[in-house]
Amino acid sequence: MFYSGSKLYLLIGINVFVFLAISVLSIFEQLVFRTTIVDTFSKEYLSLPAYLPKLAVRFWTPLTYMFMHAGVFHVLFNMLWLYSIGQIFEDYLGTKRTLGVYLLGGLSGAVLFLAIYNIFPLFNQSGALLVTSVVGASAAVMAVIAGAATIAPDHTIMLFGVVSIRLKWIALFYVAMGFLGITGANAGGEIAHLGGALFGFTYVRQLQNGRDMIAFIANIFKRKTKLKVASTNRDKPSSGTPRQEEVDHILDKISTTGYDNLSKQEKETLFRASKK
Repeated sequence: MFYSGSKLYLLIGINVFVFLAISVLSIFEQLVFRTTIVDTFSKEYLSLPAYLPKLAVRFWTPLTYMFMHAGVFHVLFNMLWLYSIGQIFEDYLGTKRTLGVYLLGGLSGAVLFLAIYNIFPLFNQSGALLVTSVVGASAAVMAVIAGAATIAPDHTIMLFGVVSIRLKWIALFYVAMGFLGITGANAGGEIAHLGGALFGFTYVRQLQNGRDMIAFIANIFKRKTKLKVASTNRDKPSSGTPRQEEVDHILDKISTTGYDNLSKQEKETLFRASKK
């Protein structure tokens, strides 16, 4: 979790730890004391309420709700999607943006959930507004999925190890299902999914235009170094001139994801090309 260099494993670890901690305490409490205080407390103080006056005294819930889950399968499928699609996201955009996209995707889902529940009569005039709350990492995970599908729409994965499918169709499927479900039993969750997906798509499109909306979050976790940039590949030095195709590929990657996301080998290749 902490030494892999990937925030993906850290996020998965936090989600699993929170779920197990609450579940184990709840099971122990019910077995021994026959009460449900842990479940009641976690729902009351860690889930995101739709009712704004309640949110005002639970102001931390837009953050905590995205690390909470309603059951084993809820956390299992969210983490499986985060793991599989998150690796693709990091392959194209580096490891420094995962945490920011996850957090801001979850917050975007919370904002859209609160806005729709407090604006539309279906919710605010039916009593649902007063009793509805939402939990789950789905909005944050959808931001990662939408971001990966935007940067690499034609990237193909094997769904369930059987069906070959492109990322863009997975993202569009979940967006469509979310929209069709906003008046259903899990309306709050579906609305949050749409908010997360919208952020993931918007973020990557802005990044492609040269604007990084979450650079400040990446910089918080950026390791400081006093070393100067130089070619110091002592393992296998090379003095040959790189092919133009290699250089063009690296320059395209810089324009999309930035110089910091180049591998050591790519930086070495670019250095040698600059001496030509």
